[in-house]
Amino acid sequence: MLVLSRKKDESIVINNDIRIVVVEIRGDKVRLGVEAPKEIPVHRSEVYDAISSDELPNAIAALNNAKSGHASCEPTNPSELISD
Repeated sequence: MLVLSRKKDESIVINNDIRIVVVEIRGDKVRLGVEAPKEIPVHRSEVYDAISSDELPNAIAALNNAKSGHASCEPTNPSELISD
């Protein structure tokens, strides 16, 4: 793994078309901005893991059940619910 140090408002570039910018540093939290072409999906790692392991449909169904109080709900398109 390549490890880089960056300060606020500094960035790194990946493959000439992806830029990651340090937007804010507050305590132990760092906010990053990602500039990438629309055709390149960008997800937080926990969202990516859920999508690739099929946990997301189960989580959406559980959330829908909890909100509606019903045993079953209409299927929901996961991409409509995720905002990174």
